Amino acid sequence: MEIILKQDVKNLGFKDDVVKVKDGYAANYLIPQGMAIMATPSAKKVHAENLRQRAHKEAKLRSDAEALASKLAAAAIKVPAKVSSKGKVFGSVNNIQIAEALTAMGFDVDRKNIEIVGADVIKTTGAYEAVVKCYKDIKATLKFEVVPSEDSEPQETEAAPAAEVEAPAAE
Repeated sequence: MEIILKQDVKNLGFKDDVVKVKDGYAANYLIPQGMAIMATPSAKKVHAENLRQRAHKEAKLRSDAEALASKLAAAAIKVPAKVSSKGKVFGSVNNIQIAEALTAMGFDVDRKNIEIVGADVIKTTGAYEAVVKCYKDIKATLKFEVVPSEDSEPQETEAAPAAEVEAPAAE
């Protein structure tokens, strides 16, 4: 069955794409959820006219997304996280914290469009990469660093008591 997508559907297509899916997937999930409509001949004509009218808007969105992608690739992002003395993060760093750091720097990126390369969450400090989907097929590779926040435990104070504990045990 051919359908016209009314919104982006992961692993299927983007808004206004005409895609072919199995009948049950369309009839039982996509259409009832409001994600798609059936691609009848009349719906295809209306869809084609809408695409013609939106062509110039599409070009502007694409150019804005390319500009955002180049800015993101050049940006140096530091994500503060509460860490222990050994560099382990209390909890984890995920796409939500990255989106908050980007918003603080003036970038408007939805957290759903950020995918951390290699893992879903980060548990240690260091340098990492994420892929940010700016527009349909325009993606930017974002380099970011997880750093200790100001309210993290200082490394010197944690190391000193550990040395005192080991000294009596060695006697």
